[in-house]
Amino acid sequence: MLYVITLHLARTSGYPEGSPRHGYEITAPLDLDGHIDTAAWQEQRDLCRVRRFSAGEPDRHGWLLRGAGGAGGATWFIDYDDSGSDDDEAGYRLDRHRFVVGDYVSIRDGDGHLQPFQIIAVKPRAPVKPVIA
Repeated sequence: MLYVITLHLARTSGYPEGSPRHGYEITAPLDLDGHIDTAAWQEQRDLCRVRRFSAGEPDRHGWLLRGAGGAGGATWFIDYDDSGSDDDEAGYRLDRHRFVVGDYVSIRDGDGHLQPFQIIAVKPRAPVKPVIA
C-alpha cells in the first residue's frame, strides 16, 4: 500500500521553531513497521513521487529512488531531473527509519546541507481511478 508522508522542517538555526512552510510530501510503500518496503517500491516505483515545498519558491516534483551504496548497501534519494544528478537530494539512512508521526528524518538538500524534518502525517494514498475513454 502506498502512503503519503508529510514532512515539515524541524528546528534549525534559521527556523528555531521549525517551519510548516518548508517540507516534503513523499508517496512511498511502507511495511507494517513503517519502513519503506523495497520490494513494493520496485513494483510501484513510477508512483513513488515527491513534492518539495518551500515558502516563496515554486514546488519541485521528483521521484523517490534507490541507489547503490550508502549505509546498508543502498541510499534513498529524490531525483528532480533524470538528466543528471546535480539536483538530487539524499535521505539520511531512510532505509532504517520508521515513518511514524512525530519521528524525525534528515534529507541532504541540493546544496549539501543536511536538514532535519519531522514526520507530521502518514496517510494511505487514495487509489487512482482508471480513466475510461
